[in-house]
Amino acid sequence: MTFSHQPVLLSQVVEWLNPAAGRRFIDGTVGGGGHAAAVLAAASADAELLGIDRDDAALAAAKEKLAPFAPRARLVRGSYSQMTDFAAEMGWQSVDGILLDLGISSHQIDTPDRGFAHRFDGPLDMRMDRRSPTTAATLLNKSTLDELTRIFREYGEEPKAHRLAQAIVARRLERPWERTGELAELAQKVLGRPFERGLPAATKCFQALRIAVNRELEELESGLAQAVALLRPGGRLAVISFHSLEDRRVKHFFRDEALTCVCPPDFPMCVCKKQPRLKVLTKHPVDADEAEVGANRRSACAHLRVAEKLPSPVKTDSQ
Repeated sequence: MTFSHQPVLLSQVVEWLNPAAGRRFIDGTVGGGGHAAAVLAAASADAELLGIDRDDAALAAAKEKLAPFAPRARLVRGSYSQMTDFAAEMGWQSVDGILLDLGISSHQIDTPDRGFAHRFDGPLDMRMDRRSPTTAATLLNKSTLDELTRIFREYGEEPKAHRLAQAIVARRLERPWERTGELAELAQKVLGRPFERGLPAATKCFQALRIAVNRELEELESGLAQAVALLRPGGRLAVISFHSLEDRRVKHFFRDEALTCVCPPDFPMCVCKKQPRLKVLTKHPVDADEAEVGANRRSACAHLRVAEKLPSPVKTDSQ
């Protein structure tokens, strides 16, 4: 199946990252290379970009997409939580812009053999990096009842998490879990509702498993911290999220890094001496307009947040 993915909020990402000649960028989730190509095209001249992705199919597509920009674009297979090491291998101590386009690609969703979607019957895989030994089937067949409940409750925000986990454990006593169609059918039966906010009942179940298989929230926390450390003063971090779990973490991270004081509110004066590292540029997330949503319905869930790295405080003799 040919790799196909339409990047969301493309013009907004390019505008906020403000590409220019001589600048260095990291696309931590390069996918098919759509955002990366647009950034390099807007920057022109000698701008460089490091593209990272866990999916071998995505990297193959990105290589083709970014061919006109060689050798200014380098691609590596791995996670954006490794960006510090990848940048060091290129001799980069700092960069001017970093993009994290979270979630999964259209290609991953629409390829039954990848096992991401409940709409198709396929193997219960869900790995972004197919070198990983842990699949969705692994979790369903080996996790304890309590662990499955936690996964569905925390990562899927599923009110009936325990009931769903019980049914999954009972079913695996008869035969192991192997197919997405079987899980979608069970989720529909156990959760007892055809749709919620226009979504099939199995949606939260599949989202939760995908997040757990790929350790997405742990990767996000590590990636955000590394991104701030890598940015030069004035450099920008742009993050596109697709569900509330991701967006809340990005929002809170930006807020915490922009705070000038973390002292208890009853303190008469600030004693923490906290120095903010970021300035939040998007008070509210940037969303796709009606035209983009009409052309690409998956962009309706996308939220873009952007922050800028602040200069380090100048130390005085008294400090």
